[in-house]
Amino acid sequence: MSNRSAARAHPQRESGWLVGVDLGGTKTEVILMDQHSQTWFRHRRPTPAGDYGATLSLIAELVADAERQAGVSGLPVGVGIPGSVSRLTGLVKNGNSTWLNGQPLADDLRALLKRPVAVTNDANCLALSEATDGAGRGFAVVFAAILGTGCGAGVSVDGRVLTGPNGVAGEWGHNPLPWTPESALRERPCFCGRFGCTETFLSGPGLAASHRLTHGEVCDSRAIVSAATGGDARAQATMATYVDHLARGLAGVINLLDPDVIVLGGGLSNIPGVVRAVPGQLAQYVFGGECETPVVVATHGDSSGVRGAAWLGVAS
Repeated sequence: MSNRSAARAHPQRESGWLVGVDLGGTKTEVILMDQHSQTWFRHRRPTPAGDYGATLSLIAELVADAERQAGVSGLPVGVGIPGSVSRLTGLVKNGNSTWLNGQPLADDLRALLKRPVAVTNDANCLALSEATDGAGRGFAVVFAAILGTGCGAGVSVDGRVLTGPNGVAGEWGHNPLPWTPESALRERPCFCGRFGCTETFLSGPGLAASHRLTHGEVCDSRAIVSAATGGDARAQATMATYVDHLARGLAGVINLLDPDVIVLGGGLSNIPGVVRAVPGQLAQYVFGGECETPVVVATHGDSSGVRGAAWLGVAS
């Protein structure tokens, strides 16, 4: 869908609308949906990186755009962010968009918009979206992971997001990659201040690091995938290593949570052959030597985050 989508003709309803906002580091998107999963309006604009006040104003403007299409105002809003809100302080923490950290984003949005606003991690929104009407529909426990510039995940249980008292449920990206030697972990510093986090293996930069450390070639993940598709043996070896790393990371989740389904989103989930290859690698790492957990690609692709934010608003 293009950046601005004209609203289709619709009955003037006073309820049943869902508004979601996906606040990203480079773009912020709003969606207007109905409770039958139909999208009526989507629009995205560049995020004013580094400017907290402008970020609040942008969200307010996007919500107003959606409400003009709906013909109503005061709708509850769900917002997905690249971080989480501390239950202790009410402030944003762990955000890749560092200008959000330490800010009372949820409270400020409620005051600015003068209505209920639910805020959660963007990977939680992916999990909720896919559990509601996507690849995880019909499963009780859904683990949904984003494989992209970073590596995050969320958990949905019986159609509701699991956040936990610390707001980090499903945060697999900042645990060490299982069954990896200490020396290999130390080769990969993470922005969080530790070494060997799963994100440093399974993100796009993590894939590039694997290729550089093994073959001495510096190139980005897209170039590696393209070379592997074209038959380059070293790139293909790197991709095989990536599948093994992904299997280790997901097996650790299965050993702890044993979800009914694993849903993968983000750009790396679309690499040809990766999702097909992972299930066959899981049993060697899962306790007991067997694994029947389905691993599937997110139905809604890069729309899942903003869709999940919309479902979050109506569920809260």
